[in-house]
Amino acid sequence: MRLSTLKIMNIHHVAIICSNYEVSKHFYTDILGLKIVSEVYRKERNSYKLDLIVDDTYQIELFSFPDPPERPTHPEAAGLRHLAFQVENVEAAKQELQAKGIEVEDVRVDPFTDKKFTFFQDPDGLPLELYEA
Repeated sequence: MRLSTLKIMNIHHVAIICSNYEVSKHFYTDILGLKIVSEVYRKERNSYKLDLIVDDTYQIELFSFPDPPERPTHPEAAGLRHLAFQVENVEAAKQELQAKGIEVEDVRVDPFTDKKFTFFQDPDGLPLELYEA
């Protein structure tokens, strides 16, 4: 039996394809407060790539492509179900997002961890979760 040398150390990044680059850039930077690491325009693909940092550890790569297909179903399509962000206080984070005009679901409690969580969506309908630390 061969021993595996595969050792996953961490999540490096999550890639998101958006339909409107400027709208999504505003959402992730101005609404969610993520910081820009780099931004490049790839002429050969008619596409922007925006690298965003989450708490100096994780990255989100925001891509724009001309006419990407819509998400097939919400939220149960095969593939990425949702992206979850950990916050100190879910209710305070919910209020801040609502003050910025973002619709946020009611806060619920995870029956297995007793932690509070809620969902909202990015401009393309990608489900995003706030999960209490």
